[in-house]
Amino acid sequence: MALDRALNRRAFLLASGGAVAGGAMAVGAATRPAAAAAWETVIGTNTFADYASLESTWNYRYPWGSDHNGTARMYAGTDDHNHVYLESAGVLVLKASRIDWDEGNSSSDPHLPIRYHSGAIHSKLQLRVTDQFPQWEVKGEFQAPSARGTWPAFWLTGANSWPPESDILEYKGDARNHFNTYDGGWENTVVPVSDPGAWHTYRAWIAKAGTNDVTIDYYLDGTWVGRHRGADFVDAPMPIIVNLQMEGSSGSPGPSGDTYFRARNIYVGRSNDG
Repeated sequence: MALDRALNRRAFLLASGGAVAGGAMAVGAATRPAAAAAWETVIGTNTFADYASLESTWNYRYPWGSDHNGTARMYAGTDDHNHVYLESAGVLVLKASRIDWDEGNSSSDPHLPIRYHSGAIHSKLQLRVTDQFPQWEVKGEFQAPSARGTWPAFWLTGANSWPPESDILEYKGDARNHFNTYDGGWENTVVPVSDPGAWHTYRAWIAKAGTNDVTIDYYLDGTWVGRHRGADFVDAPMPIIVNLQMEGSSGSPGPSGDTYFRARNIYVGRSNDG
């Protein structure tokens, strides 16, 4: 997400791979580890089957609360499914709705006025690259809004520090997905997407690459689009976040009606070297 996240993250804190050859990834980064290392699923694709499955794997809102760096405030809970709900078995919907009353400003930098109610979830699992778990796969299928003022995301961020951050899906008001890695400086791969509102698959392959660093290979619909290096990602716990933020870095004014961000088949697996 945008650099204006820095002050908000500080406030929150206070309270492997193969080589590129001919434009495609070599087998090492695109496939799972060899049989010598066990592969295990830690978040299966069925967590949106029903509310019991959703709530056993995911928490509502952001890890730090309701506000972030746009104009949407997150409202969701076990007894509030107005903005985070299951549309059908296997499909999660986040809905942003424009409000017509004064709800003050976001508690997060840059403290924009709240103009929307929206939804977010974050994983109870915290992804952590270690010697025991040196490779991780994170992927999901999404129908993402891309109109001006809409800011959907599927991303990882540090639980105890910022950086690290990896953005697997991020649209900022147009039909380009931003694959981003932040380790104190930004590395970005921006990819035009035909019809972001249709189902597309977004994937990251994260692999330990030295004592402190990782490589992150990003994929769109099964096609490799870029490799980033993340310094000091090793041993940093990171929850996975799915959210529909509004305006901010995606421009304004945002939509006057409801906006929808759909997700299905989110999957997380890892190698276990025992």
